Amino acid sequence: MWQAIADSINSELDIDFKVADKTQLTGGDINLAFKISGNGRDFFVKLNQREQLEQFETEALGLRTLRQHHCIRVPDVICYGQTIDKAFLVLEYLPLLKESGSGWQQLGQQLALLHQQHEQAMFGFDWDNAVGRTPQPNKWQSNWSSFFSEQRLGWQLQLLLEQGFGFGNIDYLVEQCRQRLAHHQPAPSLLHGDLWRGNVGFIAGSPVIFDPACYYGDQETDVAFTGLFGRFPDAFYQYYQQFNKLPDGFEQRRDLYNLYHVLNHAYLFRGSFLVQAQEMIKQQFY
Repeated sequence: MWQAIADSINSELDIDFKVADKTQLTGGDINLAFKISGNGRDFFVKLNQREQLEQFETEALGLRTLRQHHCIRVPDVICYGQTIDKAFLVLEYLPLLKESGSGWQQLGQQLALLHQQHEQAMFGFDWDNAVGRTPQPNKWQSNWSSFFSEQRLGWQLQLLLEQGFGFGNIDYLVEQCRQRLAHHQPAPSLLHGDLWRGNVGFIAGSPVIFDPACYYGDQETDVAFTGLFGRFPDAFYQYYQQFNKLPDGFEQRRDLYNLYHVLNHAYLFRGSFLVQAQEMIKQQFY
């Protein structure tokens, strides 16, 4: 397997890399992760079952899309592919350091600048991807309230229903969500899509983001999620607002947007997230 990965790296970079050392890394709950070294070079490798190649393809496409915007640093994508029994994704290895106060300020400013680029006229993405292990549809739509209510809230509710967890009439909830957002008409921004503390790191004091679930949507959804599981430091929000002030009504929309991620956690992990999702639905729609 490692020879096949080295061959793929060599083909992509036109070098003669050989794996002399490999170290398994901790931190992820979906993929195995390794640092591989040799010939004075280091790479970061994600591994999963062979049928998970599409997950790595869409992650690579998301990272490359973020990189093209030149706002926030992301790991450079080297290559991805399959061995006999594994799928792999090879990225630039970045030696991440402890959190940095100035790094959080930079992240707030850089995310604000990313969200201010509005080159797309519609909401969605050129391909479907995944948030965590959950498939995420991204069919292009011109109306934000329809996109979010159908492809985010409705989609997650349907997935949960198929697993035996119902939260009420899906058509009713989707329509209520659509009405809540009907008068909110944001410009589409490129989103990280899964922006929580576990997907942020720092190198030499500067921020790095990874594991994206990109699409074009309302900038507020990225900002909302930063406060759900391990709220970002105040400096992040101060600098984001300084460079891209959030519109009126964000506080009212924040929990509605975060319901998507709570439903996803309920789908993936069950337990207390099912209770949290039920409470949030009650508060939002009943």
